[in-house]
Amino acid sequence: MAQVSFCLLVAFGVLGHFRSEAFVRVPQNPIAWKLTTVNGFSWSNCDGETLPGKIKSLSVSPDPISIPGDVEISTVLSTGVLLAPPLKINITAEKMLLGEWIRVPCVDNIGSCTYDNVCDLLDLVIEPGKPCPEPLRTYGLPCHCPFKAGSYSLPDTSINVPDLSLPSWLANGNYRLTGTLSNADQEIGCAKFTFSLQSSFSWW
Repeated sequence: MAQVSFCLLVAFGVLGHFRSEAFVRVPQNPIAWKLTTVNGFSWSNCDGETLPGKIKSLSVSPDPISIPGDVEISTVLSTGVLLAPPLKINITAEKMLLGEWIRVPCVDNIGSCTYDNVCDLLDLVIEPGKPCPEPLRTYGLPCHCPFKAGSYSLPDTSINVPDLSLPSWLANGNYRLTGTLSNADQEIGCAKFTFSLQSSFSWW
């Protein structure tokens, strides 16, 4: 779903620009689960041709992705409607346990969470009136609502992912995320992402 992926694209831009502790979960306890590898990333539009937004292409490499390390991302997204507030994203996160997909609860904004206004969140992260962070600025991609209808393209771009830590219940396993974006009662789009996480128990 292009709209959810567009928010992910903006997030990649933010991550590449801001690397302070405000954007990286660093535990107070010196013992932590340190994310080391992301494997088998895949995606799909989950709505057929019925919704106005689509992922035309999305490539994330290498596979596996080593954390910390560099990630190459490219994508082409399209939306047939104006994206204006309030834009709500609902994330359903599931973990494979004993052959079944089990819903992951929302804890500290991680897991199956609902974000009632993505536009407000973007304004908190990137102050309105300031230039968009790289690589969005280079390719003329916006980082604030509203987003015009049209096609958005991010060519191959390298993003450095810093050290990341996870709560123990998310440290390892196979995951599936389903994201839906809506405005009022209108569902705008949907996308699914699957991947595996591997972490190590370490001292920070």
